[in-house]
Amino acid sequence: MTQRTVLKVDISCQKCKKKLLKAVSALEGVDKIEADQAKGTLTVTGNADPYEIIIRTRKAGKHAEVVSIGPPPAPPKQDGQKKTQEKKPEVKTQIHDPHTCPQCRQMYLMSLPVSMPRYDEPSQSCSVM
Repeated sequence: MTQRTVLKVDISCQKCKKKLLKAVSALEGVDKIEADQAKGTLTVTGNADPYEIIIRTRKAGKHAEVVSIGPPPAPPKQDGQKKTQEKKPEVKTQIHDPHTCPQCRQMYLMSLPVSMPRYDEPSQSCSVM
C-alpha cells in the first residue's frame, strides 16, 4: 500500500539535504522524496516502511520527528484541463515536399536549362584516341 510519510528534520544546508536524500533513497519501495529546506520537512511517498525511513534519517545524523503517516494526496483532477485542450483546434504539421511546393518548384524549373541537346551518337569532331 502506498503511503506518505512526513518527517520534521533540521535541514540546515545543501550538504545535509543531499546526505539525507541519499540515505532515504536507498530504501526499497521509495517512489518519491521531497526535502523542503525552508519548512524543515522530509516527505517520502511509496511502499517503504516508515520505521525504516526514521532509522535511515537518524543514521544520517538527523533527529526526525513524525509529522504524519497516511495515504498520499489524491492527484489533482485534470477534467478542466482536458476540456480546454479539446477546444483548441488541431494544428497539422506539414511535411515539406519539394515536388508540391510552389516556391521549390519555381527554383527547380529555373535551374534547368531550357533545351538540352541530345547525344545519341558520338560527334565526329570530338574523339579520344
